[in-house]
This record gives sequence, structure tokens and C-alpha cells, in this order.
Amino acid sequence: MTNFTEEIKNEIIQSGADGRCCYLAVLSAFIRTSGNVFYDGGNYGFEITTENESTAEFISDILENGFRLNLTVSGAKFDIMSGRDKLSFICRGEGALSFLKEACLIKEENGRIENIGGISDELISKDCCKVSYIKGVFLGGGSCTLPEERAYSSTGYHLEFVFSNKFAANDFSALLCDFEILSKLVSRKENFVVYVKSKEIISDILNILSAHSSLAKLNRIAEKKDRNNNDNRVNNCSVSNIDKTVTASANQVRYIEIISGTVGLQSLDRMLFEVAEARLADKNASMQELAARLGISKSCLNHRMRKISDIAKSLE
Repeated sequence: MTNFTEEIKNEIIQSGADGRCCYLAVLSAFIRTSGNVFYDGGNYGFEITTENESTAEFISDILENGFRLNLTVSGAKFDIMSGRDKLSFICRGEGALSFLKEACLIKEENGRIENIGGISDELISKDCCKVSYIKGVFLGGGSCTLPEERAYSSTGYHLEFVFSNKFAANDFSALLCDFEILSKLVSRKENFVVYVKSKEIISDILNILSAHSSLAKLNRIAEKKDRNNNDNRVNNCSVSNIDKTVTASANQVRYIEIISGTVGLQSLDRMLFEVAEARLADKNASMQELAARLGISKSCLNHRMRKISDIAKSLE
């Protein structure tokens, strides 16, 4: 069964990216979050890992059609957490080296090649490239969970992007700010996680990712959750009112019985006597119901009950 994260990724793949600059942004972000750059046997290259076949095919197609680079399978490993195989792919050689430079993942200065830690401004100079970069990050290191649809649930709204590089994570938080999205950054083991927990902010991100079906699903679950929460508040309020009614009635009956067992109810004046008799006749009636039967207002009934309680307390 496809989970919500995979649904979002499938929509991202369907929306794709337009133009070489956006291809570079998607690929650079994907390698940054789901791969690594290596130097082996005199050759530079990169490796990517994914458990999503559609994502692997999407990345492979862009590399092949846009940059004439081919991926080869380097290994497969079963992931206990997801219960699925994670496939690893590599690309090496002069073509890979040229691509890594163009994708702003490495740079050459004074004849030396160095890794670039953060996100290059050159890579995301256009708005379309910024959107593509966010798409690539989600494909490589993104996930999203929603509350369970039942009334009481331990899960909440949560969307995150995982980086292995703190500089890139910081730059990505700044990139989200360009879309007026405020995120939080925490370290988790050896990784750095950019995350949001607001339903409204997650909605904005899904809109940026062109994940419109996922956004509609989020809104449906949110509406149902809000209805359930409202029903719970109403039920809790009703239960609370019932508890208060029962407690008040029990106290009133106890006061009346104190008077009956000491000086007798006949010692009360006519109005208080009628109230005492009415309460003993129906110990479960609410004050509103009791007032209606006696033909008096609720405030008047409250006043008479207070007099009865005062008399009982004095007798105690």
C-alpha cells in the first residue's frame, strides 16, 4: 500500500521539471540528500540510494536525457524500517566530474577539487529552480505524516527534509524562507533535519511541490479531524455538565436529609418545603427541569436551594 510520502513523490515525478537549469537543481538536491560524491581510482563520481523505483527511474531518465549520463546498479540492501530493498546506483568518469561541477556539488580551485558544503546561489537563481530544488530534496530526503483519522491519535502533522550536511540544511531553511515558509532545524544522530508541523505550512509546501492530490487528501483528513475534535469537545462538555448536575443534586439531597433527620422538613417555610419535596421526588432532575415543575425561575430555585443548604450547614 502506498503511504502518504510516496503519494507526494509520485506527484512530484508526474509534474517533473522544465529546462536544464531545473534538471540541475533537482539532481543536485537529490544527490545532496540521498547520495554522496566520491573519488575512487583516479575518477570522481557520485552514488545515489533509493527504495522508490519510480524515483530511481525519474532520476535516471533526467541524467540520461539531459546530461548523457548512465547509472549502474552498485548494490541492494534490505531496509528493516521500510521493509523494502534500497537500491544503490553509481556514475563515474569524466562525464560525472563535469556534471558534479555544473550541479554545484564540487568546485575546482588552483588545480584542486573540493566539495561544496552549502547550496550555491548560482544553482537556485531563478524561482523555477528554487521550486525544482525543493522537489529534489523531498524526493531524496523528504517525508510527510498525517494524523490518524480516528478521534484520538498520537500522531500529528509532520513534514521533514533530512540532510547529512549542516551547511546545506541551513541554506535550505533560508530557501524555504523565500516562499515565506518558516521551518525548524534539529540534529538527529549524524543528520540534520529541517521540519514543519503546521497543517497550514505543510499545505503551502505541497502546493509548491505541485502535489495537488496529496493536498486535497490533507484537507479532507484535516476537516474530518476538526469535526472529530469538535464532537469530542461537545461530548466532554456534556459529560462535564452531567457530572456537575449529579454532584449538585447529591449535595442538595444530603442537605435536605440533614434537615429531615434533625428538625424535620415541616420546620421549613412553605416555599422551601416545596423545593425540598420536589428534589426528593426526583433526585436526578436538573435545576432547569425542577424550576419548570415548580413554576419558578432557575435563579429563584438556586436562591431557595442556597437557603436550604445554609440551614443544613447550621444544623451540622
